[in-house]
Amino acid sequence: MIGVILIFACYSFGQKIYAQSLITSAFWFTLSILFLSLPLYMKTAQDLRETFGNIDIYLFDQLLKGTYSNCDTVLDAGCGTGRNLMYFLKNGYQTYGIDKSADAIVQLQQIAKEFSSPSATENFRVSPVENLPFENEKFDLVISSAVLHFAENLEHFEAMLWEMWRVLKPDGYFFCRLASDIGIESAVHFIGSGRYILPDDSERFLVNQEMLIRFTKKLGGELHEPIKTTNVQNMRSMTTWCVRKEKK
Repeated sequence: MIGVILIFACYSFGQKIYAQSLITSAFWFTLSILFLSLPLYMKTAQDLRETFGNIDIYLFDQLLKGTYSNCDTVLDAGCGTGRNLMYFLKNGYQTYGIDKSADAIVQLQQIAKEFSSPSATENFRVSPVENLPFENEKFDLVISSAVLHFAENLEHFEAMLWEMWRVLKPDGYFFCRLASDIGIESAVHFIGSGRYILPDDSERFLVNQEMLIRFTKKLGGELHEPIKTTNVQNMRSMTTWCVRKEKK
């Protein structure tokens, strides 16, 4: 009986050592694969940065979904130095941008020369959003990223919004990121004219979900994505508003 117990104990111990050996081997094998894959991962990350630049993550999401695959003409209204235009510039889109900052437009024109003909730099102009220098229904996609929340009041907000809508083609896409009070309603302080003091002490024109839904209908558009909001540690909220213009 004792012999049987000893044999079983030795067998169990051997199995445990064998199992530990397999786990250890698997660990080192996995670690070696990760180590060998690191240069590839770093190259992939670098390729992504080179292709898309410092693009808005929610605009990047729409590109991954293929939402704008049939778009040819793109306007970034309030483009700055073009962080959201790098992909479009590099991939043959007819790319346009306006901004109130002359310095930003000069920088973007210099960048654009690398990817398009010199005459294409004329596509980037100094202009306010509420007075766009383009004809009606020119663009398949209009981008407004972190612009509308600088509206001075509701009238200014609507003037910018309607002007961007004017230059958007029927069946075109409007991509907008702007500050809202969604999720932080009790933490913002209303100071008049649609403007609020946020918990991070910044001052913004804020929208809410009901207001965006109301404007979607008023514009004659439809949401092609649900309204999405990112709450940044209860200090501010940024909302993504994706609208498609109705066909004629």
